[in-house]
Amino acid sequence: MRANVGDRLLVHGRIVGQHDRTAEIIEVLGADGTPPYRVRFEDGHETLMSPGPDTVVRHFPTADAQE
Repeated sequence: MRANVGDRLLVHGRIVGQHDRTAEIIEVLGADGTPPYRVRFEDGHETLMSPGPDTVVRHFPTADAQE
């Protein structure tokens, strides 16, 4: 898994009734975009995360790529 600051992690619910959660990557601590990541969830909670197989990276273009 590789991600950049500003990308989103979509964490799928693992049990029936558990909703998916989205977190924004605010810091990449691994080499070359690999985990762990410091993330911020929609409710403002921040944590250190090494995503598992229930997580998908949603890449967002950087400001440099938009120019």
